[in-house]
Amino acid sequence: MTFPVNGGTQLREVPVRQAVGLRLAHDLTQIIPGQFKGRLFTKGHIVTEADIPKLLDIGKEHIYIMELGEGELHEDDAAHRMALALHGEGTVLSEPHEGKVSIKSDLPAPALAVIDASLVHAINELGDIALATLQTHSVVKPGGQLAATRVIPLVVAEEKIERVEQMAESYRLLHEGRSPIQVRSLRSFRIGLLTTGSEVFSGRIEDKFGPAVRRIVETLGSEVAEQRFTPDDRHTIVKEINYLISQGYDMILVTGGMSVDPDDRTPAAIKEAGAEVVSYGTPMLPGSMLLMGYIGGVPIMGLPGCVMHDPYTSFDVLLPRILAGDIITREDIVRMGYGGLYNC
Repeated sequence: MTFPVNGGTQLREVPVRQAVGLRLAHDLTQIIPGQFKGRLFTKGHIVTEADIPKLLDIGKEHIYIMELGEGELHEDDAAHRMALALHGEGTVLSEPHEGKVSIKSDLPAPALAVIDASLVHAINELGDIALATLQTHSVVKPGGQLAATRVIPLVVAEEKIERVEQMAESYRLLHEGRSPIQVRSLRSFRIGLLTTGSEVFSGRIEDKFGPAVRRIVETLGSEVAEQRFTPDDRHTIVKEINYLISQGYDMILVTGGMSVDPDDRTPAAIKEAGAEVVSYGTPMLPGSMLLMGYIGGVPIMGLPGCVMHDPYTSFDVLLPRILAGDIITREDIVRMGYGGLYNC
């Protein structure tokens, strides 16, 4: 006996002993009184010879199996093919479950998600299938999920999945073989930290910048190799920046003195030390007073006070990209405004 489902797909009743190699049309539940109640097999499961005794144990002499129509795919197969086409460097796939496959980081340390947003939008325009992702340049923990493919109906036209595969292949051809969804390793930086402020230098108040910066960089696998202190004196700040550069650190961070108050000397001192300033200020809140620049290829950042107390600032956005090897441009800074309002 057969029943139509949708498209050319049908359900057919078959004896359990004749079901090997066929696909279950629905979940099958096992109940062991006082011990267990739950799914024994999920819909879409391909019946094996070893499954027959288990099916008989739960009283199944006959089951419904699914027969797909021509040009149709089961949700699990479709979701797996999508994920297989899209995932790339540093990622691994989960097993299909209820029409969903997760793309996860396969790196042993925090990493940077790199995802092409325009391709995500184009795939979701196709209908009946879904691709959900993190925003590109998000930090992904080891084993963390950065994307998931999903099929909405039980079966989907194979031509839609083929279209996703073609789009992914076209992307690779245009981007030197890179995949649309990947993660990039973060380098371990040795960082020189300069804390400015006469009130801290004189000991009137306790330094709060150092512990906050150390926590952020250590979470990403880097270290503050040296911290130095200066008063709010431009010439002294320049001298200390030059000293840190001479030590060969991978990055220089300068904290404090980033506002427009008369005593705040840091932006001018960074420039005087020879920095090519990419931007003084970002369109993100908190963190609008951050300075981004380079001295002889070494990134240097002037950090605003919000880094001490806000959980997510412009520093948290830019630091992982720098650790992944990106050179921050003016355009990168400009784009931080969209979606850049946090805790305000």
